[in-house]
Amino acid sequence: MKSEFHLMKTPKPVVFIFSLFPLLWLISQALTAGLGANPVEKILHHMGDWALNFLMITLAVSPFQRLTGLTWPLQLRRMIGLFSFFYATLHFITYVAIDQFFAWDAIIVDVIKHKRIIVGFASYTLLVSLAITSTNRMVRRMGFKQWQAMHRLIYAAAIGGVIHFLWLVKIDIRRPLVYAGILVLLLGFRVVHRLKRDRNSEEINRVKT
Repeated sequence: MKSEFHLMKTPKPVVFIFSLFPLLWLISQALTAGLGANPVEKILHHMGDWALNFLMITLAVSPFQRLTGLTWPLQLRRMIGLFSFFYATLHFITYVAIDQFFAWDAIIVDVIKHKRIIVGFASYTLLVSLAITSTNRMVRRMGFKQWQAMHRLIYAAAIGGVIHFLWLVKIDIRRPLVYAGILVLLLGFRVVHRLKRDRNSEEINRVKT
């Protein structure tokens, strides 16, 4: 208990700083001409990768807590989820502002032509709604049950993000398949936990009756 209490006091600022490293690394690469022959594509992929990384970490918090019994990771989940939104926003801005130069006609044509962009935009829209409603004030306004139900949209956002990545890659699909495997494990853990909880509830009700 004492060690867990100590961890509760320190991880937020540490995790916040480490969560900025992908952005700081990208800036350092840009300043040293390390982004290669296609810097826009490099930035797009880097931001998209880290949006997906933080989304997976967010989904991993609850299983980690249930397997270890540690409660302090739950205090980091909101911040990690917001970093997923942060990098997804940078990914989106890079596409709209740098890759397409706000050419909305070209963007619309691109969206219609490529289904991966439709899925990616839909996932980003879900992340926007989750970020807007992530505050304690919104929890109180919506009511916890309704807020909790809405924030299950993170599963759809994660599925969409993995599909977006899979459809983006044309040849070597090993990395998106790794993300898909991780997502299946994380969602499968939740399904098993839910079934076990329901079974325990039924047994308790049976004993009472």
